[in-house]
Amino acid sequence: MTQEEKIKLQDRIVEVLQTVYDPEIPVNIYDLGLIYRIEIDDDANAEIDMTFTAPTCPAADFILEDVRQKVENLTGLASAKVNLVFEPEWDKSMMSEEARIELGFE
Repeated sequence: MTQEEKIKLQDRIVEVLQTVYDPEIPVNIYDLGLIYRIEIDDDANAEIDMTFTAPTCPAADFILEDVRQKVENLTGLASAKVNLVFEPEWDKSMMSEEARIELGFE
């Protein structure tokens, strides 16, 4: 897989992640800053590190499953592994400017 193909696939993963929402927050998980890393290897396997706004997020299982299903269904992707991490700890500075505005932080 070429670097250009990896970049295109990563862009498609981001587009899919922007359709995943916490049911309690009207901003997608990507713009909330919950995605820490997206890595694609030469065999089109993706590995994603993500977190939640709080370790006790009541929608955690729902959100993780939504991410897995949507990313795994992308054409051209061999597999997807989603890692739940809590380091570094999420804070509102990780949100995009648009997300901060939408949620009234700016």
